[in-house]
This record gives sequence, C-alpha cells and structure tokens, in this order.
Amino acid sequence: MQRRALFLLLASALAGCATLTAEREPLKISLAGIEPLAGQGLELRMAVKLRVQNPNDNPVDYTGAALDLEVRGLAFASGVSDASGSVPRFGEVLLTVPVTASGFAMVRQALSLANGDRSKLDFVARGLLASRGAAPERFTARGDFEWPDARPSTAPSTGP
Repeated sequence: MQRRALFLLLASALAGCATLTAEREPLKISLAGIEPLAGQGLELRMAVKLRVQNPNDNPVDYTGAALDLEVRGLAFASGVSDASGSVPRFGEVLLTVPVTASGFAMVRQALSLANGDRSKLDFVARGLLASRGAAPERFTARGDFEWPDARPSTAPSTGP
C-alpha cells in the first residue's frame, strides 16, 4: 500500500512539473532601425532599435540586453543596455541598444567594400535579452541593405 501511495505521489509531482515547464516559443527579434549617436574620437556610435515580438501567452520580462553586429561577415559593432521592461503576451516592444564601432572596424569595412560587391550590405545581429531568475534569451537576426540607386533616371523628360 505504501509503494502504491508513493508511486501516485511521485507520478502527480512529475505531472505537475511537466505543466510548469510547458514549451515556450522563442521570441522573434528583428532589426527595426539604426540612428546615429554622438561618438568620441574615431568611434562611430549608433542606437540600434530591435523589435521584440512575444508569440506566447505569458509576458516575458527583461533586465538588459547585449548586441554584436557583423556586416559583410566582419565584426563591426557591439553594445549593451541595462534597459528593463516586459514584452506583453502576444505583443511587441521596441528596445534600443547603443552600439559602438571602432575606427579599425570602419577601416576593415571600407576595405571590404572597395574589394567586393557594393550593391548590398548583409548583416547579422547576435545578442541576448537577460532576465532575473531565468536563462537569457539568445537571438540572431539576419538581413541585408541595398544601396540606393545613385544613377540618374533614364525616363524621358516631359518638358514644354
């Protein structure tokens, strides 16, 4: 009888733990924009805006963020933020992380552009959102920027 009671107690405890650790969809994080910031000396400073989407039924609290940017396969900029907040259930927030690119990183990018295809800049943003009492949420966002077409328009003019 004691074995059966112990077995039932253990089984119900395991079932309770299984419901507490239900699968959670990962956050969807994408690059939403970049704005210039004042820098010092040869460094380039930017405010990188990240769109954080929560496809889950529970809010996700965060207490900081870290970000590394690669451009054309080369390390370019990194930054951290102690911003804290919450991404609502089935909601989204914009999170700004200030990043810094050194003069050396800018020279490497200039040399890379001089020696390769200049029509497109591909990027990879890797980072994490930290939270109290939980493992950090790691993310990777990829994309590319196309340079605007600088050639004059060849459309016929409609003059007088």
